Amino acid sequence: MSKPPQIAILGAGIFVRTQYIPRLAEISDLFVLRAIWSRSEESARGAVELARKHFPEVECKWGDDGFDEIIKDSSIVAVAVVLAGQTQVDISLKLLKAGKHVLQEKPAASSIGEAETALSCYNSLCTNSPSQPIWAVGENYRFEPAFVEGKKLMTDVGDIMSIQVIVEGSMNSSNPYFSSSWRRNFTGGFILDMGVHFIAGLRMLVGSEISSVSALTSHVDTTLPPPDSISSSFQLENRCSGVFVMVVSAKSPKIQWRVVGLKGTLQIERGSKDGRHGYLVSLDGVDGQNKTSFYPFSGVTEELKIFIHDISQATLKVVLNGSYEAEPRSSFAEGARDVAVLDAMLESGMKQGALVHVKKV
Repeated sequence: MSKPPQIAILGAGIFVRTQYIPRLAEISDLFVLRAIWSRSEESARGAVELARKHFPEVECKWGDDGFDEIIKDSSIVAVAVVLAGQTQVDISLKLLKAGKHVLQEKPAASSIGEAETALSCYNSLCTNSPSQPIWAVGENYRFEPAFVEGKKLMTDVGDIMSIQVIVEGSMNSSNPYFSSSWRRNFTGGFILDMGVHFIAGLRMLVGSEISSVSALTSHVDTTLPPPDSISSSFQLENRCSGVFVMVVSAKSPKIQWRVVGLKGTLQIERGSKDGRHGYLVSLDGVDGQNKTSFYPFSGVTEELKIFIHDISQATLKVVLNGSYEAEPRSSFAEGARDVAVLDAMLESGMKQGALVHVKKV
């Protein structure tokens, strides 16, 4: 039996502490957590203290020296990059050049231009290397059971007539995530940072790429970076159309995807049941029958589990002089396609609703 892969985490912020460490603890038998790194010693030690409840041998790394140690440690085969958005791509590429597999948190990039340049660099790395390191993006919506099931139910909807995505979020200055200044440095602020989730869910459900958009944006809540709302119409490559509306700061949060077809209507809505948070999936058919199921959140655990499986298999294939195809839902290119849609919407908003074609990735 092969040994479990050894991994490291770059980042010690809120998402690492509240999601990565607890979710990794659920699958701790699949890997060895070797190190957690942060720019500051204090931050790194804080995250390591939490992690040691589940991973007693995890090491604390910080600063340039700590980063170099992770880069040079050949026993660490993969790294999760959970850092400020504007630095993630550069750091991911450094790790990939060193032969490490990378799971980078979303969004894939801060703009489609950055994503295209990054993909070009990655592809050139792969042509000069006998084995291709995996570059995955942490987009948990593509792994949420609700969307996996919703995609299957789309066959019962029939030909699509209307698509609606409504996002009324509760992000404001009192939210702990707001304190992360990097989110204010994106061209589209929270619209891009959080919006990729909802575009990922949309693209997964409809199974067709978005070809063009027309959007209007506004900035009302001055405690947030602009814009704080966007209303967009879009057209899919299969000629179907829909609307995407996102309000960053709302008093009554609501998140919903709704697809209306000739044979039925599929709806996925964020909610809770029996104290558990997740998604309510409902299908209304032409016969008047309604099928409803609730799926608790588990996408982060599922994406981490699949990434660990992929790097384990990739390592085995290298030993056997073979190649391995990683899970396509996690690919950097897939994450970049989400960014391309939001980038086009934001560009259209700056052009007062002009039609903008989504760049193909």
